[in-house]
Amino acid sequence: MNQDQFLLDSGFWGWLYKLLYPVEWLMTQIMAGFHKLLVMLGMNEIGFSWVMSIVFLVIVVQACVFPLFYKSMKGMRKMQAQMAVMQPKMQRIQNKYKGKNDPASKEAMQREIMKLYEDNDANPMGGCTSMLPMFVQGPVFMCMFYTLSAIPYIARGKFRNGQGLGAFDIATAKQFTSTNVFGVNVAENFTTAGIHGKIVIGIFVALMCFCLWLMQYNSMKRNMAQTAANKQTEMMQKMMLWLFPIMYIFSGVAMPFAVLVYWLTNNVCNLLRSIWQIHVFPTPGSPAAEAKERRDHAHENARRAKAGLPSLEEEELQKAKEAAENKEKNGYQRVQPSRKKKKKK
Repeated sequence: MNQDQFLLDSGFWGWLYKLLYPVEWLMTQIMAGFHKLLVMLGMNEIGFSWVMSIVFLVIVVQACVFPLFYKSMKGMRKMQAQMAVMQPKMQRIQNKYKGKNDPASKEAMQREIMKLYEDNDANPMGGCTSMLPMFVQGPVFMCMFYTLSAIPYIARGKFRNGQGLGAFDIATAKQFTSTNVFGVNVAENFTTAGIHGKIVIGIFVALMCFCLWLMQYNSMKRNMAQTAANKQTEMMQKMMLWLFPIMYIFSGVAMPFAVLVYWLTNNVCNLLRSIWQIHVFPTPGSPAAEAKERRDHAHENARRAKAGLPSLEEEELQKAKEAAENKEKNGYQRVQPSRKKKKKK
């Protein structure tokens, strides 16, 4: 990268990053605020206090995104449950208009499908809400990359004619770029770092790749519905399992070490959130969903035992016994009148 010209401020990307300036400004304020707090608690102004401020920034972003993620997961699982009920009816509608390609038939089919959604209080676009957290995190990561890449230029007075960015003026930027952790300067990347720095950056990139791989692997093995398993989806899952981590290798070596700190922390948070999601909101029909059913069953039995109530199995057995007794009683009542008629004859 040119040492005198900040290339991210030119062309299309420069225009885009200017639109994202409010997010960049807010991120610098959060980082600087956490840095001041850590210094007040006794940490040095230069060193891990800046690295920890990046970590805390990730936690703030994750905390802001989590309510949206939770709402989207609830909406997606509700949509999947509704689709399981609607699927047979939708199949009948599609079979009804099968082979009819005229505009009137297509319009009638769409009208009946929309009516089906309305009757079941379902939103056809409900599944798209699951993508919202990613759409939020994408620009945030871009802003983080821009901000941390701009700080060395701010320190040299080469950023926007000597201007700063949010809480980072020239003095603060110089303090940040003086930070060395694990023997690596936070502004260095794989190509500019020494041998020791290359090893440390390589370890961080490897950990980033492993977190992403483990998240994909866990999702593929535990959170994929058995009915959805086919060669095409299996091939796509395997491609995602290996392709994305490999892409991380090429992009990670070009990032400043400070960005790698953000990226690795973010990947760890995403991995933990994915494990939680599979535990609480598994895909219906997946091994994780079956495990949740067994877990919920055991929890309900434990609750009933504590309250002095019969277990679910005992309750089902009692219901089956009552149903058999009612059936036998009703059968006996139906037989009795016929016997009386035979006696009269």
